[in-house]
Amino acid sequence: MHKSFVGCISAAVFIFLCSTGLSAQGPDNVIPVPSEVVMSSGTYRFEGEPSVKTVLVKKGFDSPEAYSMKITPKGITVKALSETGFFYAMKTLDMMTRNGKVNEISCCEINDSPRFGYRGLHVDVSRHFRSVDFLKKQLDAMAAFKMNRMHLHLTDGAGWRLKIEAYPRLTEFAAWRPHHIWKDWWESDRHYAEEGSAGAYGGYYTKEDMLDLIEYAHERHIEVIPEIEMPGHSEEAIAAYPELGCSGKQYGQGDFCPGNEKTFEFLETVLDEVMEIFPSEYIHIGGDEAGKGSWKTCPKCQERMRAEGLADVDELQSYLIRRIDRYVSSKGRKIIGWDEILDGGLAEGATVMSWRGTKGGIESMKMGHDVIMCPGNFCYLDHAQDAPFIEPESIGGYLPLDMVYGYEPQDDSMPCESLHHLKGVQANLWSEYIPTDSHAEYMYWPRAIALAETGWSIRENRDYESFRARVQPVLEQMREAGYSTFSLENEYGERKLVQTGIRHKAVGAAVTYGQPINQSYPGAGETALTDGIAGGWSNSDGRWQGFLSDFDVTVDLGEVMPVHYVGATFMQLAGPYIFMPEKAEIFVSEDGKEFRSIAQVWNDVSVKCPDLLFRSFDTVCDEQARYIRYTAKQCGIAGGWLFVDEIVVN
Repeated sequence: MHKSFVGCISAAVFIFLCSTGLSAQGPDNVIPVPSEVVMSSGTYRFEGEPSVKTVLVKKGFDSPEAYSMKITPKGITVKALSETGFFYAMKTLDMMTRNGKVNEISCCEINDSPRFGYRGLHVDVSRHFRSVDFLKKQLDAMAAFKMNRMHLHLTDGAGWRLKIEAYPRLTEFAAWRPHHIWKDWWESDRHYAEEGSAGAYGGYYTKEDMLDLIEYAHERHIEVIPEIEMPGHSEEAIAAYPELGCSGKQYGQGDFCPGNEKTFEFLETVLDEVMEIFPSEYIHIGGDEAGKGSWKTCPKCQERMRAEGLADVDELQSYLIRRIDRYVSSKGRKIIGWDEILDGGLAEGATVMSWRGTKGGIESMKMGHDVIMCPGNFCYLDHAQDAPFIEPESIGGYLPLDMVYGYEPQDDSMPCESLHHLKGVQANLWSEYIPTDSHAEYMYWPRAIALAETGWSIRENRDYESFRARVQPVLEQMREAGYSTFSLENEYGERKLVQTGIRHKAVGAAVTYGQPINQSYPGAGETALTDGIAGGWSNSDGRWQGFLSDFDVTVDLGEVMPVHYVGATFMQLAGPYIFMPEKAEIFVSEDGKEFRSIAQVWNDVSVKCPDLLFRSFDTVCDEQARYIRYTAKQCGIAGGWLFVDEIVVN
């Protein structure tokens, strides 16, 4: 088969604006890095469109997305198994030619195929609604970097975003709220509004909207995956149809009632309409963060548990997931859900999207289930990508470009016989704190590009310094094309104390804990508080230690010595319930038995302050001591965390 470059392939090519006057370009500027490049002498010069011969082959590639491209002084030949392979070859050529702005490229042969078949981007349209035009714009960018799945988070407590003919109140009422900004709504009574009422904010997609988007994505070889949340994060659906909750009340319920057959009638009807619109292999059913509290006292749920022989509410959630899995499977589709769908037992055909670290994904692989990796520490783009004090408000945390790029999906603990279940990776952006389209783009790009290269390029070909150099001109071109992106040129980076380290008398000293380390945030374990390494911008960076109790540790300096300063730094970020202690108290001892208090340091930071803050609770003193006992009292907010880094002694 022969086609010219100016055909159906080039019609779908994403065009970046760029400067002219560039010299001959090679494949070393391509993102993602191709699997194999063999350079040869000479260049290919052309005027206007390059001459591209395409050859459809029946074998020679393991993936329908693979291609080979040979560039000689006479022209370009591309071979592939499918239109997708040709499409991706053209994406590579786009980058080499700067989309036609360069008319001389280096001769070489490229053999390229994706490392993973699933390379996804998640868009949360519930918390803040995004237009179809915005989604199309992101599809263009995804295609440029060979990403092939757009995951649409269509439903959540903040708004239902897909019109369902059988249940019109979902979009007449549950798609609208009195507050535009999610945080304002969250801090209010969290009620909804009628469509068209004064001040109502929201929106939804019609069937025609989604069919248009799906076709647009298909032209770019991207599949759109819909997500309908269940059983939790369903306040908006229950507000529209209160009988779907355990209490029957309009407000105050977040979980569907799995003891009620009307729940399954609703979910199956909704899924029927969803599957009629979306031809995707996967239907995402959420499954995360269900409270399940009402199920423990709901007569219908308790009766369901007795009838089905279910031991607890986790198994009741599993009952719902398994039942939905059977229904979706009967329609020739597969369910995918967040890793909480493991709780109580995993449905036979389910695929797991592992976000709470990698443990759930690895367990699922060992059980024979397919897995998409998107651990929050590396793939949640709602975290700040630079020093939080210069960044727009975010949910917290710190996830710079190098951390995203450094994520390696193939964990060393994964057994070889299970690796075929690792299907790919996904970048997730939750939009609670991201009200505008430009802010969303700023959070996506370039971090999503980093994960795109992780999903496509083999491990051995990836190098952060190379990527950083390649991505900077791409970001300039994206901004010229109308995208809002983060600028690497002015990156501030990690806390300076993290970069320099802390030298003090307690480095390497033994630490005894009066309260156990919380295993969700253990830092570096019992050495974390005296290792000379400060905590960074994020509480989940592996350097901070988290406590849901009061804090109480004793540091052994090894011998009696002069002590003139003792201090520790605490973090506050109200969004994820991290607060300063009410007070810290510092004690010293020469023998480890008799301690005397040398200072009480009281907090002066309001718990209502929304910003990321660091405060040292410390004292200057003139003591002789071998042992330092440092305590900190919780602020008194239920569920509040204390996060502390180094105990510094001088």
